Amino acid sequence: MSIVPTVTLNNGLTMPQVGLGTWSLRGAQCQRALRTAIELGYRLFDSATFYENEEAVGQALRDAIAAGEVKRDELFVVTKLYPNEFHHAKSAFDRSLKRLGLEYVDLVLLHHPGAGDVAAYQVLEQEVARGRIKSLGLSNFYRKELPPFLKQVNLKPVLDQNEIHPFYQEQDVVPFIQEQGLVVQAWYPLGGRGHTGEILGHPVISALARKHGKTSAQIVLRWLVQRGITVVPGSTSAEHMAQNLDLFSFALEPEDMSAIATLDCGRKFDWY
Repeated sequence: MSIVPTVTLNNGLTMPQVGLGTWSLRGAQCQRALRTAIELGYRLFDSATFYENEEAVGQALRDAIAAGEVKRDELFVVTKLYPNEFHHAKSAFDRSLKRLGLEYVDLVLLHHPGAGDVAAYQVLEQEVARGRIKSLGLSNFYRKELPPFLKQVNLKPVLDQNEIHPFYQEQDVVPFIQEQGLVVQAWYPLGGRGHTGEILGHPVISALARKHGKTSAQIVLRWLVQRGITVVPGSTSAEHMAQNLDLFSFALEPEDMSAIATLDCGRKFDWY
């Protein structure tokens, strides 16, 4: 079992630097993937109400706890509220927590900016005070949205989760978010939705994989980690899951990082 290094959040809590994204996982497949991931050493699991898989995620985690495979306080469970839930954030979170079947959630994100986002966040701040949420964060907040949002809330978000990969690197946005004291996390770190092959098969990435004796996915994920970015790649393959955790046994050299930096072409694969 791999031990995943952690990062300390601005509220003093710690979070694994690598987790499992569950966007495409449903039902029994989702439960099997999470149980496999737990066996391999994953402790961070990223879900959302929009993913419609909180029941499966929660069932897998509860089963693993009941089987003695992991303790609840070793897990870092993430979910998100979608903008159409902002105007009834309290009841939306109640339903989310019920679907997960857990006493608390480690991190709740606003899935992306939208009408009523500040008010929704303020409702969730009350849930932090009640102990039903440990940390709050954001997703898809950029230079324009982040500063005014921070001025209107009491609890600073601990994390901002954005699309980041070699073709969309956010070279200016990532340092800006980090300077605000927020951890940056990459969704679609390998491209996502049909673009993974395009990124992993790029000659620059492939050459670095050969150079280091690693997979192309490991090269991309290591590149992100070395930029101080946490990652939540998704997978159902035990082999790929294990490889995606093995990011700390090697390091990219400055010239490797520079080579990947040249791939930035502003190609965003989702609308957020």
